[in-house]
Amino acid sequence: MTSRHFLLCPRGSASVEFALMLPLLLILLFGGIEAGHFVWTQHKLAEAVRDGARYGARLPLTELCDGATEVMSDEIRDNIVLMTRTGQVANAGAPPKVPGWTEDQVVVRPNCGAYVSTGFYAGYAADFGAGGPVVSVAATNVAYPSMFNALGIIDPVARLSAHSNSPGIGL
Repeated sequence: MTSRHFLLCPRGSASVEFALMLPLLLILLFGGIEAGHFVWTQHKLAEAVRDGARYGARLPLTELCDGATEVMSDEIRDNIVLMTRTGQVANAGAPPKVPGWTEDQVVVRPNCGAYVSTGFYAGYAADFGAGGPVVSVAATNVAYPSMFNALGIIDPVARLSAHSNSPGIGL
């Protein structure tokens, strides 16, 4: 076989093209997986914060506010934080919904001065002199647990946050 015949032979050209495309295909594949994981993790965080706000809003109003004064105890605040992070209040040792998420990164605040008096609350505003307080739950500065942190590919300081408000309905 001469060198001229070797250069003109089409056999093996598909494997060379595949070898040239493989790095790009791998980057697209794993980049898509990581992007999907990021969106899923942000969704889990936002859903957890909404669940915590709903849980806090369903507590009796007298445990959250006395008129415009906040009267929420540390135990109730801890239960709301636990519900937000783990999805339950029965087991304090339950794993968080987002790995690495700590209690310090959850902020619970009933806004006793921001009563809602429309919609469902319109009738209660007349009966009780006010509607329901707005319970705010936020997750701040939560580290994103990248699937590729161990490889050093994704910056480990990427942070997630979410915030939710829910009007109190525990009448």
